[in-house]
Amino acid sequence: MKAFRYLLLVALFFPISSSAQNSLDLMVKGVGLSIGDSEEVTGLRLNFRDRHMRRVTGINATIWMPYDERGGDVKGLALGLPLTGADNIEGIASGILGVGANESLTGIAFGGLGAGAGKDLRGIAFGGLGVGAGRDVKGIMFGGLGAGAGRDMTGIAFGGLGAGAGQDMKGIVFGGLGAGAGQDMTGIVVAGMGAGAGRDFKGIAVSGIGLGAGRDFTGISISGLAAGAGGTLKGLHVAGLAVGATTVRGIILAGFATGGHDVKALTISPGYFRVDEGGTQQGLSIAAFTRIQGEQEGFTVGIVNWARNLSGVQIGLLNYAGNKRKMKWMPLVNFAN
Repeated sequence: MKAFRYLLLVALFFPISSSAQNSLDLMVKGVGLSIGDSEEVTGLRLNFRDRHMRRVTGINATIWMPYDERGGDVKGLALGLPLTGADNIEGIASGILGVGANESLTGIAFGGLGAGAGKDLRGIAFGGLGVGAGRDVKGIMFGGLGAGAGRDMTGIAFGGLGAGAGQDMKGIVFGGLGAGAGQDMTGIVVAGMGAGAGRDFKGIAVSGIGLGAGRDFTGISISGLAAGAGGTLKGLHVAGLAVGATTVRGIILAGFATGGHDVKALTISPGYFRVDEGGTQQGLSIAAFTRIQGEQEGFTVGIVNWARNLSGVQIGLLNYAGNKRKMKWMPLVNFAN
């Protein structure tokens, strides 16, 4: 009897309608409860799988993703039991398995397996396996396996295996195996194996194996094996095996070898230091064997120092200056006439 009286009160005071999209709507001035595939709802909307939904302000709870990548806009809470999606989601999106937006997702997103957006993702997002967007990502992203952006990534990103951006990456990035950007990377990067930028890197980078930039690398880097840049390497760079670049500026420390074409820096490597043919050395270079196939204008300290053209100072057991007319080989100290 109590249940009957409750239903009677609902029938008397709340208009009930069935829309053309097979939904049962309990509304007061457009606000209330909708069960089924209704188009516009302010309040609570429950549906198995969306096809006609255009706009929900409030809570949209579904069991599966929309048909044919269709979906309207949800402003409020998008709840997936276990999956949910829409064209645009603004607010909180949560799915036991996953949540996705065809265009943009703004706010807080949680997907048991994954969370993502076809275009832009802004806010805080967590995906048990992965999180990402086809275009830009801004905010804090955590992916159990990976986190990525098709274009730019700005903020904090963590990928259990890797994190990356197709173009620019700015912020703090952790990649269990690797982290990278197709163009520029700026900020702090920590990667278990390797990290790199297709163009320029500016900031601090730490990697278990290697670090690199296609053009310029400016800042501080620490890598287990090697670090390098196709253009200029500037700042403090430390590697277990080797460090090198076309142009070197700053302080360079390596477990075995350092070198470049235009070197104006303090370089220390127990094994080998090299300047390419036609290049220049300035500053101080310390290695067991220093080989400068261009112009030495600075100081070299080693067991054997070799320079094609010497206008600086060599200190070592054996020192060679190819441009000297006499006494090209000198013990202990050698300098230009």
